[in-house]
Amino acid sequence: MRRVVLAGRGELAEWRDAARAFAAAGILPDEIDWREKSAEADLSFQRDAMPPAPVTRRPMTVPPAFIELAETVLCHTDPARFSLLYRLLWRLQLDRQLLEVASDEDVARARLMAKNVRRDAHKMTAFVRFKEVGAVTADRRKFIAWFEPDHHIVRRMAPFFQRRFTDMDWLIVTPKGSAAWDGERLTMSDEPCEKPNLTDVTDELWRTYYASIFNPARLKLKAMQAEMPKKYWKNLPEADLIPGLIASAESKVRAMAARESTQAMPFHERLQEAARSVPAEPEAPAGTLEALRAEAAVCTRCPLYEKATQTVFGEGPPDAEVMFVGEQPGDQEDIAGRPFVGPAGRLLDQVIGEAGIDRSRLYVTNAVKHFKYEPRGKRRIHQRPNMGEVKHCRWWLNLEMELVKPKLIVAMGATALAALTDAKHRLQDIRGEAMAIEGGRTLFVTVHPSYLLRLPDERLKAEELARFRQDMLKIQRLMAAIG
Repeated sequence: MRRVVLAGRGELAEWRDAARAFAAAGILPDEIDWREKSAEADLSFQRDAMPPAPVTRRPMTVPPAFIELAETVLCHTDPARFSLLYRLLWRLQLDRQLLEVASDEDVARARLMAKNVRRDAHKMTAFVRFKEVGAVTADRRKFIAWFEPDHHIVRRMAPFFQRRFTDMDWLIVTPKGSAAWDGERLTMSDEPCEKPNLTDVTDELWRTYYASIFNPARLKLKAMQAEMPKKYWKNLPEADLIPGLIASAESKVRAMAARESTQAMPFHERLQEAARSVPAEPEAPAGTLEALRAEAAVCTRCPLYEKATQTVFGEGPPDAEVMFVGEQPGDQEDIAGRPFVGPAGRLLDQVIGEAGIDRSRLYVTNAVKHFKYEPRGKRRIHQRPNMGEVKHCRWWLNLEMELVKPKLIVAMGATALAALTDAKHRLQDIRGEAMAIEGGRTLFVTVHPSYLLRLPDERLKAEELARFRQDMLKIQRLMAAIG
């Protein structure tokens, strides 16, 4: 058994040099005892750690992803990280795709270590608080910060702080080393530091800022404790406010709800006033889409009209053979008074254009004609309409279908599907299929384009977008058949 002792402060070169020597000599992973230098240990290879003279063998190679993974894992404090990486190094010679096997025990463990290191690094960017200790020159100021990382991330994160705070002199001290910037040189040390006893006049500014941005309606205590563990609280000037803010959150939420029941969004009245100032158009002939649009403009069949800016009615040729039905207008549609003009509408225009479908030939509408939302600060966040609201608005959708008489109806999303048929279908079970419905019409079901915009996974988003394009090509063929 060969033993090697490393400093283990996140340096790739240190482990790489040792691993390269052992690998060149053909030393197997089970034959090496990797150790991390303790305060008493001498940083060196032990006498039996030096490998024999290298034998003639093909050099070991690794994919770039392994180098990136190793750089991160070596910052972890787990003593097993050295042997884990060396074992992966050997296994990669037999399976170049090993790192893509998420279920592999070694790969999973290494990725978990890397995740913990990245999380610790993120916490450092969030919770380092500089304290001013005096000016170095007339043009530069001097600051010190204390942080308690879980892993060896000081060297890893020092360049971030250099870029971010290049115009001031600073020193970050931690139990795992320190980093300093003087405007010209970034220096680092692995020597553990003691916490300095510092205060700053900006501490009160931090407290004021934190109290002003604290939103009791969005308080999630478990998530807060996960993202801001108590170990950091003692080093944050605003931390002593947190217990009181949490304790008063419930009463503040009740007060906010009481105000919300009597107050609309700040811009709501301005939009309503602007809508009222538009000159009235001549009364449309009865039995036309224009007459129906005018009637829907003053709809009060459900409470959604109370907060919405205006009714967003369908638009398109009155004799269109194809009708697209979405869920409800969004924020931009509510302001513009037209369906599908926001991000989802732009994506729809792009995809149907690629499929050779002319939007000017389509009648485009929504199952619900008013924007349902939840106010969050100055933003209006979409809320899905419930079935009661969908049933109230089905009145208008049925009248639109009676007047337009489309041969093909495209339901985009589960809400549109529920508004067009009483059958209990799962959207994914019938997506991409044409089915006959009453009135001699054909119904085609697909997803709503906003679903694609919300997908966080880029690979899944690409797959779903490709499938959505295929759905539009099927619709184009159906349009050609009925045309």
